[in-house]
Amino acid sequence: MSTPAQYFAEMYRDSDDPWRLAERWYERRKYALTMAALPRERYRDAFEPACSVGVLTRLLADRCDRLLSCDRVPRAVDAARRRVAGLAHATVEQRVLPAQWPTDRRFDLVVLSEMLYYFSPDEERTLLDQATASLEPQGTLVAVHWRHPVDDHAQTGDEAHRVLRSVPGLARVAAHEEPDFLLEVFARSSRPGADPRSLSVAALEGLV
Repeated sequence: MSTPAQYFAEMYRDSDDPWRLAERWYERRKYALTMAALPRERYRDAFEPACSVGVLTRLLADRCDRLLSCDRVPRAVDAARRRVAGLAHATVEQRVLPAQWPTDRRFDLVVLSEMLYYFSPDEERTLLDQATASLEPQGTLVAVHWRHPVDDHAQTGDEAHRVLRSVPGLARVAAHEEPDFLLEVFARSSRPGADPRSLSVAALEGLV
């Protein structure tokens, strides 16, 4: 990861929620839009890296039969665990990516929320290759990122999403753009060059 570990340690040193993810209307609205953009009503097995304090984790837990979330900062992991306490199907672990990507599991949902801009383009491609390889055919990958430049980020959100759009095997099926953030939804194509329309919500429900 290009952004140093010390950056995250300092962010959490004096606060359990340094970005006020549970308080700000901006964040709560963004999470609601992220959940609404998921093309399936329910997922079998989901992975949410860089979960921070677990606000989105708790929402995802309501839509998944099994959920693995992780963060590199112990204080964030503790906060996320408290949010899903009592939910046996939701697990929060301390992991550092891309080295500790869970290669032993296959997911039908991967959620990349506010994390890709911490990586250089080359590091991001490694992580996205891992994400794509771990996705089941027609599995969902959702990415949402802040667009404004930040000194401690290796890239902007726009730059990170340009890299994401170039990944082979992913077809974009939905997008939402605002001045502050980008939200894009991809599906893993079952064959190269597949028509993204074949991965639509209507197609998944047999309506077209």
